[in-house]
Amino acid sequence: MQLQKELRKEVAGSVDAGPVKSAARALDLLDDIAANGPGTQLQLSTRLSIPKSSLHALLRTMVDRGWLQTDPTGSVYQLGIHSLVVSSAYLDGDPVLARATSVLDEVAAATQETVHLGRLDGADVIYTAKRESVHPLRMHSAVGRRLPAYATSLGRALLAEMPAESRGDLVPESISAITPKTTTDKDAVLEIIDRAAYQGYATESEESCMGVRCFGVALPFGLHAVDAMSVAVPISRLGDGREDLIIETLLSVKSRLAAVHNNSLVR
Repeated sequence: MQLQKELRKEVAGSVDAGPVKSAARALDLLDDIAANGPGTQLQLSTRLSIPKSSLHALLRTMVDRGWLQTDPTGSVYQLGIHSLVVSSAYLDGDPVLARATSVLDEVAAATQETVHLGRLDGADVIYTAKRESVHPLRMHSAVGRRLPAYATSLGRALLAEMPAESRGDLVPESISAITPKTTTDKDAVLEIIDRAAYQGYATESEESCMGVRCFGVALPFGLHAVDAMSVAVPISRLGDGREDLIIETLLSVKSRLAAVHNNSLVR
């Protein structure tokens, strides 16, 4: 009986012990390389504050499993092919992405500009899909890119869907500028988001990419909107009612989706 009690205590302790250190380090390693780029063992050790002796075995295991790979010299580590396989599986299996495909195509055809789909992740927005502009001058953005929600039309449109008292929690007190035109005053950012809530769409001009103006709307695919769509246009192509056309197109799509889904897709 005493042995059984001790075993139960041990099992319970293992369940409540929190994250497994080696697994957490492996995930931190993937996150770091994704955010900051490839690095040598010394650079990664410094960036992650992991002893080189502990990191060596972890790197070897992750290379063997295809999560990481090295350059021709064998000294610089970068994301491996298995990272792409898992990412593709996520995109293929996501219900929102499947439902948004036709809408992305529709908006891209109507505006002939770059269209992004993005998802709120904490205080950031991550691009989950993209349609290229038909014009030679295009946006240099990619699926998987992460940007602060407060500086993008995608993120602002999603923050605008939240209760006013909750928005400030996702806008930092000290804002780092992405471009020289990024709004860095928190109160000013919150006013922009308030305006987006009133208008039903959000905008930003050259705050995340110089020379580009973006328009975004939240998509009512869930009880709480976490996905949004934006149209990105070089400012040089805005004129002759183009801005009004883009805004009307996005608001029309948002209204139609709200009527069809009525926030019924539960994540």
